[in-house]
Amino acid sequence: MPNKLSDPVFAERYRAMSAKDARFDGQFITGVHSTGIYCRPSCPAVTPKPDNVTFYLTAAAAHEAGLRACKRCLPDAVPGSPEWNTRDDLAARAMRLIGDGTVEREGVPGLARRLGYTPRHLGRVLTAELGAGPLALARAHRAQTARLLLTGTDLPITDVAFAAGFSSVRQFNETVAEVYRLSPSAIRAAARGARPASISGDKGVTLSLRLPARAPFAGASVLAFLGARAVAGVESGGPDGYARVLRLPHGPASVRLSLSGSSASPAVECTTTLADVADLAPLVARVRRLLDLDADAAAIDEALAADPALATGVAATPGLRVPGAVDPHEILFRALIGQQVSVSAARTALGRLTEALGERVELDGFTRLFPTAAAIAERGREILRGPVRRTEAVVGAARALADGSLVLDVGESRGELERRLLALPGIGPWTAGYVAMRVLGAPDVLLTGDLALRQGARRLGLPAEPRELAAYGAHWAPWRSYAGMHLWAAAAA
Repeated sequence: MPNKLSDPVFAERYRAMSAKDARFDGQFITGVHSTGIYCRPSCPAVTPKPDNVTFYLTAAAAHEAGLRACKRCLPDAVPGSPEWNTRDDLAARAMRLIGDGTVEREGVPGLARRLGYTPRHLGRVLTAELGAGPLALARAHRAQTARLLLTGTDLPITDVAFAAGFSSVRQFNETVAEVYRLSPSAIRAAARGARPASISGDKGVTLSLRLPARAPFAGASVLAFLGARAVAGVESGGPDGYARVLRLPHGPASVRLSLSGSSASPAVECTTTLADVADLAPLVARVRRLLDLDADAAAIDEALAADPALATGVAATPGLRVPGAVDPHEILFRALIGQQVSVSAARTALGRLTEALGERVELDGFTRLFPTAAAIAERGREILRGPVRRTEAVVGAARALADGSLVLDVGESRGELERRLLALPGIGPWTAGYVAMRVLGAPDVLLTGDLALRQGARRLGLPAEPRELAAYGAHWAPWRSYAGMHLWAAAAA
């Protein structure tokens, strides 16, 4: 039998597992065939022999290999893998859509159609790349959502089944028993501590969950970024918390976020009111992307701190995140309206647009949903002020989104998304790059056309002209989006 440790990838992961290094939790899974379980890398159990170990990228692959989740280390109760943001291939795009609940809503054919491939080809690629096909990957995601609800809420078990995306209680019971070797009621009974109560009312069901983040996590910074750009009626926030309303597949929802945990084990407390509990999994996926909770912060900080110009900023704010999006269309309109104006001016313009065109709601103190593309396409010219060219760009983009000629979601590749955006009149590289950074979580976008970013570069003694800054920033790859956040922070200081 060949020596597994001669494989450099296996050897690196085995060293991380042997060191019980929590930084790798969620980035890969340790399958231990001698015991029939899979664990997180930091599991405190005795280190298994290399010949008994196989490393997997997904829980679904471990399930397909006949392994069950470890009851000691709870490998599902960790931040997700940052790989689905750093990678931009078919497998990563599929994982982002699966996490958003596409398989539950549209089935595997719908997932394949969104990605531009046949279901058969998609299944071959995912099985080869990730060790499991789309159905198995979606099933594992449902099981993880179910465990989160069983241990974190008092939601009735029948409601948990449907909230997690299962089509029947029987399927739910069978899957949970197979994955965890415990019944749903046994998982709930084994959970320690009081569970937040769920509250049902005429607006839907209200739940509170704790979402783990990968350390280090500069949570106050990302909440402050979102709060500074909050649109009246839709959002509110500051460094201690952020809240908003948003559209989900089954109706509007509200979400309130605050920081919790410790520096070594950070987390976000999430309280949400949902029109339908089936929207919980998409909501959690979107909140994790909004706050960039799964970023490999330790690796990013180590790489950027090697540049003396950024080292002080990294030391002052470890774990700086790139804010994501809960609504891709909204980010495009924010970018178009906010380019070349101050944050305050953009917030005022967006508030005026929302007050005029946003659907009215009464939910958790909020009054409006952000306007749809169709509403902006129809009446945007009546409301928008400022340069005619910008108004035409906004309305043109809205029309393209409304008629389907422009697709904007987490299943797109960065190159294709930017190509489609740049083909629209009035959209330039800054807008395309900003949208890719926030919608896809693209980690390697340096917005050298941004005035504030260049001011930050100048303050740090770096080149401030776009071409020179782009050349200098090449050595920040593949983390140029995070370097840009440090430059913005320097400008704000």
